[in-house]
Amino acid sequence: MSVDLSRRSVLAGIAALGPATHALAQSPMGLARGPVQPTWQSLVDHYRYPDWFRDAKLGLWSHWGPQSVPEQGDWYGRLMYLQGHPAYDHHLKTYGHPTRSGMMEVMNRWAADRWDPDALIARYAKAGAKYFVSLANHHDNLDCYDSRYHAWNSLRVGPKRDVVGTWAKAARQAGLKFGVSNHAAHSWHWYQTAYGYDPTGPLKGQRYDAFTLRAADGRGKWWDGLDPQQLYTGAHAVLPNGIDTIAAMAAWHEANDGQWIETPPPNDPGYAAKWLLRQTDLIDTYKPDFCYFDDYELPFGPIGLQAAADYYNRSIAWHGTIDVVLTAKQLKPYARFGLVQDVERGFTDHLWDEPWQTDTCIGDWFYNVARLTDKSYKTAEQVIQRLADVVSKNGNLLLSIPQPGDGSIDGEEEKILDGMSRWIAVNDAAIFGSRPWRIYGEGPTKLQAGMQNEQSSGVFTPRDVRFTTNKGALYALFLGWPRGEVTIEALGRHRFAEGAVERVTLLGGATIAHRRDARGLHLTMPANPGGGFVPVLKIEGRGLV
Repeated sequence: MSVDLSRRSVLAGIAALGPATHALAQSPMGLARGPVQPTWQSLVDHYRYPDWFRDAKLGLWSHWGPQSVPEQGDWYGRLMYLQGHPAYDHHLKTYGHPTRSGMMEVMNRWAADRWDPDALIARYAKAGAKYFVSLANHHDNLDCYDSRYHAWNSLRVGPKRDVVGTWAKAARQAGLKFGVSNHAAHSWHWYQTAYGYDPTGPLKGQRYDAFTLRAADGRGKWWDGLDPQQLYTGAHAVLPNGIDTIAAMAAWHEANDGQWIETPPPNDPGYAAKWLLRQTDLIDTYKPDFCYFDDYELPFGPIGLQAAADYYNRSIAWHGTIDVVLTAKQLKPYARFGLVQDVERGFTDHLWDEPWQTDTCIGDWFYNVARLTDKSYKTAEQVIQRLADVVSKNGNLLLSIPQPGDGSIDGEEEKILDGMSRWIAVNDAAIFGSRPWRIYGEGPTKLQAGMQNEQSSGVFTPRDVRFTTNKGALYALFLGWPRGEVTIEALGRHRFAEGAVERVTLLGGATIAHRRDARGLHLTMPANPGGGFVPVLKIEGRGLV
């Protein structure tokens, strides 16, 4: 798709948005001025990875919004419009048919009536979080903040609160760095199912709410003054008439709007222009230390470059330097050092030269009550194993704890956080402020590099060891608890002749007996005290780091 995203085109798109934003089209689009230009070369030339991010290692994420209300997991706002999908069935039974009760009605049920941000932030900090990230918007296209350019926001819909601003205040009062995540670049194709219809059944062929509703229809209703087309993004890829099977409907959507599309909607420059306004407004208002883009490289090509340059130039104005982190995915070589690369729900099989991040969740991204009832959350042990693996490879872990629509967390999630807190209280020196060693580790478990491949990792064993260094000491983190004698082969004299091991201590425990020969460093580990996981050894000596 050839798309004109020149400055002239963007300004024309802004002007087309109407009187509320027309004045911005006469200005430099509200973009911050500074040395960083909207090119990949300029981003790479100016960007340096902040020390705070390299030290932080662990972030906690509130991936929370109106799609949490049904408690059915991910992508509810798209899947509820696909007849035959479990989300559609749940919606029909719980809220009514999507011709009459669509995603906008679910949004207004987002009450957040049990949300205690200060208590949650305190719990997250205790579990080790050094930065906290708030979802600013998702593909459902609701801005969870006081948005100047998008009326569908959480101050007018749902909780009637500035969710991002409230999180920001709580996080910063607790001494955490604060971040936001922006996913709205994909809303225009993700939401096209809302313009469809049932291919079978008593309401066959009747279009869903997004196709029929206009601003005038809200007169006297809760959404009076709001235009549903601004929420649902407009009819860019509409299911054609005459489809009469669920399979054919699903296949059409998969082929036409179900892919991961980084370009703007055809013939609608206003959409990408408005996205840029919303993004720069978000950055200007909340001054986040961290921003997550749910995109392969940057959204909308040159427009994403303008957003990145704006963020970096604002950071220079705030701090005198670029002291912020902007993440994106699947970076090509020319982009690699201009952003921080994020690997969603994935692994790497090697030690990276530059800092990077993986993001994952203990369950589904949006709250799914089935994870509670079938006890399928990641355990605290699995989270810490993942943290150890990522940190040993020069990465950070951003972990989401799903919240239902009321804003609480459930009892199983509390137990997971408590388990993390107990581990962090003993072993924090191996993680925070650490740097990688000469190799990331050793062991039999082979990880496949890439995104969305968590299920391929297998089960870590006591022979899987990860290394970090901090303040002159070497740390060995065992991903399983060894029994009896264990050998760290990387510290054998034939592989590491120059180093001398003088003392080995189990963090939270006693000095560990050890001997060293050509084959490795041999240790006698104490028995697991019960419930323990990922034991950490502090290895001190000469020439180790």
